[in-house]
Amino acid sequence: MNFIQKFIALATVSVAFTGIASAQEAPDALVKRISEDVINTAKNDKAIQAGDTKKVIDLVESKILPHVDFQRMTSLAAGRFWRQATPEQQQQLTAEFRKLLVFTYSGALSQVKDQTIEFKPLRADPADTEVEVRSQVNQARGEPIPLNYRVAKGPQGWKIYDINVLGAWLVETYKGTFASEINKGGIDGLIKALADKNQKLASKPLNTNAPKK
Repeated sequence: MNFIQKFIALATVSVAFTGIASAQEAPDALVKRISEDVINTAKNDKAIQAGDTKKVIDLVESKILPHVDFQRMTSLAAGRFWRQATPEQQQQLTAEFRKLLVFTYSGALSQVKDQTIEFKPLRADPADTEVEVRSQVNQARGEPIPLNYRVAKGPQGWKIYDINVLGAWLVETYKGTFASEINKGGIDGLIKALADKNQKLASKPLNTNAPKK
């Protein structure tokens, strides 16, 4: 299993958030509580285990997406090019990047089997509004996979804006891809590239290991 597969199959599952959590709750406690809820749901739902696309995406939409700061994540991945984009281009780029992460999260949930998450003590001051939560994904086989993620506190509570798996930050990983596409075809070229990728992903089953009917 390569880095991207590990990221898709394991890492994104553990960053699940939900709107029912209090904005006053510590970020590590929030992540732990909701992550366990989402993972247990994925493990015990036969439809998700069988690769039911709608069921998996519904879970992602309700549990994860409301608490991911997609605009900040997209702007960081776009880097200096973000300021060159028009408001409409920024909106389109964020929307396509959001769709890409939907497929990533959904693919992760459809592959959950025996993973558990162990959280590290939070190193932060109570007054901090941006923190890094550290954890590791444990598997029945293989070494634990380090997983850290950055969250920021805003008016609506804590939201994730970057993830680190095996020493690589998600935003930095996409930054190179974004820059390459922009250099070839501008902001519109990047938007089109993401849209094309999303269209291909939408035509494929989420869980290639699911039993065939």
